[in-house]
Amino acid sequence: MKDQLINIKDSALAQINECVKMDEIESLRVKYLGKKGEITDILKGMGKLSKDERPVIGKVANEVRSEIEEAIASKKEGIKAIEKNAKLQEEVLDVTMPGKEFKVGKKHPITQIIDEVKYIFTGMGFKVAQGPEIETVFNNFDALNAPKNHPSRDTSDTFYIDDNLLLRTQTSPVQIRTMKSTTPPIKIIAPGRCFRFDAPDATHSPMFHQIEGLVIGEHVTMAELKGALNEFVRQLFGESTKTKFRPHNFPFTEPSAEVDVTCFKCKGEGCSVCKGEGWIEILGAGMVHPNVLRNCGIDPEKYSGFAFGMGVDRIAMLKYEIDDIRLLFENDMRFLNQF
Repeated sequence: MKDQLINIKDSALAQINECVKMDEIESLRVKYLGKKGEITDILKGMGKLSKDERPVIGKVANEVRSEIEEAIASKKEGIKAIEKNAKLQEEVLDVTMPGKEFKVGKKHPITQIIDEVKYIFTGMGFKVAQGPEIETVFNNFDALNAPKNHPSRDTSDTFYIDDNLLLRTQTSPVQIRTMKSTTPPIKIIAPGRCFRFDAPDATHSPMFHQIEGLVIGEHVTMAELKGALNEFVRQLFGESTKTKFRPHNFPFTEPSAEVDVTCFKCKGEGCSVCKGEGWIEILGAGMVHPNVLRNCGIDPEKYSGFAFGMGVDRIAMLKYEIDDIRLLFENDMRFLNQF
């Protein structure tokens, strides 16, 4: 039995020495030291030995087990060191190699315009208001004094979800929600996305951006509207920019106006940007219609106000001389990196 234990030790040590992988060394551990291992099998015959032989064989078995365990532990450490060195060699960093260029993103031109407009109006005391893009027909049309036969209500112009819900065609519903939930005075701008049933071309998109403004209070006049918009265009397009208010008709304002500014390209002399007219239309505005105030629970005998709205995409196209609105949504970095 002693000779068998010595032979097992010699065989185990030789095989352990040849191992190069962790799973190989683990298999040998189970083979020789496991519950069903070779050493355990031999020790099952201890009962057949004499009283004097058992301590001797027991001592030899313990010595053999200890030597094999030490050999396995030592081999494992060696294999770990080899694997670690190999991994370090694979992951070596050459500090002399040139670094990778870190590209920093930038804001989209539409976002740049929105931020600039928000900065100007918040500087005049306006707060920024938000609202959902899925709106009720009441907030989008009825509350804004739009007649039942108004062309914008037609399914050829508006995306309807059902008889009561639609994708908002303007950010005006944010004005309605604000007036219904807030006691005047009110002074807000409402930026956001809008949707209309337009076929995409150089000047139309089914999804576009608007910024609308609303001021409600006692004794608010048209002069304050003109003053606010004059200050806005001077900050956006330059101190020398002038405005022109042309009479117009909107169902939600009375009186209403289209607002033009002197062409920032030719300074009013006439060029391709303004089509030789020297003026560029940028927004619509007017005094809030009394019916709109009533629809929102505001007394038009006590309060008055003005509202305005502009297309952000159009402002961006004018300011950056972009000739096709589709370029703003195609995500071509060669185009976007110009701004």
